[in-house]
Amino acid sequence: MSLQEDFKKAAERSKTDIKDRPSNEDLLKLYALYKQGDEGDVTGEKPGGFDFKAIAKFNAWEELKGKPSEEAMKEYIELVNKLANA
Repeated sequence: MSLQEDFKKAAERSKTDIKDRPSNEDLLKLYALYKQGDEGDVTGEKPGGFDFKAIAKFNAWEELKGKPSEEAMKEYIELVNKLANA
């Protein structure tokens, strides 16, 4: 199976195989690694105002700027596996 296929499968597993709600830190990491693996570097403007959730997600993704998509995919798969087996 290719890395891309493993990545898509991990994304599906993240919705079904993670039984306990991950910490906010792990949720942000999952989001950022998924976005970096799927879309690459962060795009668009940072959300403003009082949408703190959107700001946190943007910041988490922005921290990964420059990380190769393949590396982000591998880290995402590892994190999903870790959380699913916890």
